[in-house]
Amino acid sequence: MARTNNVTELIIAGLFQDPEVQRACFVVFLPVYLATVVGNGLIVLTVGVSQSLRAPMYFFLSHLSLVEISYSSTVVPKFITDLLSEIKTISLEGCVAQIFFFHFFGVAEIFLLTVMAYDRYVAICKPLHYTTVMSRPVCRRLLAASWLGGFFHSTVQIIITLQLPFCGPNVIDHYFCDLHPLFKLACADTSVEGVVVLANSGLISVFSFLLLVSSYVVILLSLRNRSAEGRRKALSTCASHLTVVALFFGPAIFLYMRPASTFTEDKLVAVFYTAVTPMLNPVIYTLRNAEMKIALRRLWGRNVNSGVE
Repeated sequence: MARTNNVTELIIAGLFQDPEVQRACFVVFLPVYLATVVGNGLIVLTVGVSQSLRAPMYFFLSHLSLVEISYSSTVVPKFITDLLSEIKTISLEGCVAQIFFFHFFGVAEIFLLTVMAYDRYVAICKPLHYTTVMSRPVCRRLLAASWLGGFFHSTVQIIITLQLPFCGPNVIDHYFCDLHPLFKLACADTSVEGVVVLANSGLISVFSFLLLVSSYVVILLSLRNRSAEGRRKALSTCASHLTVVALFFGPAIFLYMRPASTFTEDKLVAVFYTAVTPMLNPVIYTLRNAEMKIALRRLWGRNVNSGVE
C-alpha cells in the first residue's frame, strides 16, 4: 500500500480501558446506533412513499438521512463490537477504507446541509421563482454535486495517506481510524501532509459554513418586512436545519479552532458527532415539522391496517 510497510495490522486503543466501562458503553451505544438506523431509515421510507412530501426540502432531507446512516455505519458498528473485545485490531487496508468512507460521507453531509440552506433561501426570499430555480433536475444535480464533492475530498486524503510508510509502532490512539492518529504512526515527517489534509478539510468546512451563515443572514434580513405570522412560519422551516447545522459544525469548531488539548477530549467529542448527532437529526426534523409528523402517522396507520387485514 505505502512505500515501505512492515505494519499490516493496527491495534485500536479504544475510548476507555476499563472493561466494566466498556461494557457499560456497549449497553449505551448499541441502542443509539439502532435508533440512528431506524430513525433515519424511517425518514427515507416516509419521504419515498408519501405524496405530500414531494418538495425539494424533503428530497434533500431523505438523502441527508441516508448519508447519516452511512456516515455512522463506517465507525459505530466496529466501535460497538470492539467494546466487547480485549484486543481491538484492524488491518491497514481496512483502516484506510474506514478513513475514506468516513470523510466521503462526512463531506457529502456538509455539502448537503449547504444545499438545504440554499433551498430555504430560495423558498423564503424568492418564492415566486422557487419551483423554477429548485426544479427536480436542479435538485438532482445539486445532490450529485454533493456526492461528487465528498468523493473528490476523500480521494485526495487517501492519495496522501497511501504515500506514507508504516513500519511501527502500530497502536492507533483512537477508537476508529482517522487521519491525524494514523499520521502519528508513519515512519516519516508528516508535517507537509498534515497541512495539506487540514487545508483540504478546512477550506471545504469554512467555505460551506460561510455559505450557510450568508444564506440565513439574507433570510433574516428579508423577514423584517413580513408579518409576525409570516416570520413565524418561515423561521419554523429553518429552525430544524439550523439546529442540525449547529450540532454538526459545533464539534468541528471545537476540534480545529481551539488551542491543543488532551486527545481524550478529542475522542469524546468524536463520539458525539459519529454516534449521537446522526441519531438526533431525525428526531429534530420530525418533532418540528408538521407535514413530516402527518406523513409518519399516515404511514404508521397504513402499516397497522395492512397488518390487521
